[in-house]
Amino acid sequence: MTDISIAIVSYNDEANVRNAVCSIMEHTAALVSKKIYIIDNSTRENSLQDLEKKYQQLEYLATGENLGFGRGHNYVLDRLDSRFHAVVNPDILLVEDSLSILMAFIEEKGAGMAVPRLLDQEMELQAVYRRELTVADMGIRMFLPSHFKERQAYHTMQDMDYGKPFQVPFAQGSFFVVRTELFRELGGFDQRYFMYMEDADLCRRVNEASSLWYCPDTGVVHKWERGSHKDWKLWKAHVASMVKYFRKWGWKLW
Repeated sequence: MTDISIAIVSYNDEANVRNAVCSIMEHTAALVSKKIYIIDNSTRENSLQDLEKKYQQLEYLATGENLGFGRGHNYVLDRLDSRFHAVVNPDILLVEDSLSILMAFIEEKGAGMAVPRLLDQEMELQAVYRRELTVADMGIRMFLPSHFKERQAYHTMQDMDYGKPFQVPFAQGSFFVVRTELFRELGGFDQRYFMYMEDADLCRRVNEASSLWYCPDTGVVHKWERGSHKDWKLWKAHVASMVKYFRKWGWKLW
């Protein structure tokens, strides 16, 4: 059993994946035993398989189709043999040994899952931590992003002290560490979501079974391209996933 398994789902973003893997290998302590999985949903040829030759701790898996985010990560669920599991987006860069810090933090708090400070490329904290999702908050986010600033600030927990740890209802799934046993017991991500909202769904289930915490002790860089804000098809996929989420958990309006 390894200390931690790490999964990166790739979709036609070879350069980002290579940079993410390099940062993990560079900044994670050599004493930490790890297994990195590259789950390749790509629809065009790439050379990511070559990473297996460079890193003996890495396994490359081509799915042969675009499974989406949740199904892509669940592709390795039955393979996991670790104490902790990290879900890592391709657009993440480690700048310190965040994995070791988060594992220790989870043990200290008796938590099920933890998220670090997610930073932009100027090292500023991103607004990716949120209170319980409501129809109003998601509607404002998707349709009226330039309005209701006070409500948006409340929803994204801008009133919290980010120098201290606190429990989080929902943290964006770009980077987190979870107890592998818990992740397996929950069945990983709900595969009814092709993309978007599966992280909110998982966070809710983690908090029902255990607890999700924000850890101020470490930060990772997240490029965060916000695809659904730029692409009409992705925007529609985001809205469709929102509908699935509220059908599952109830239509809390405010």
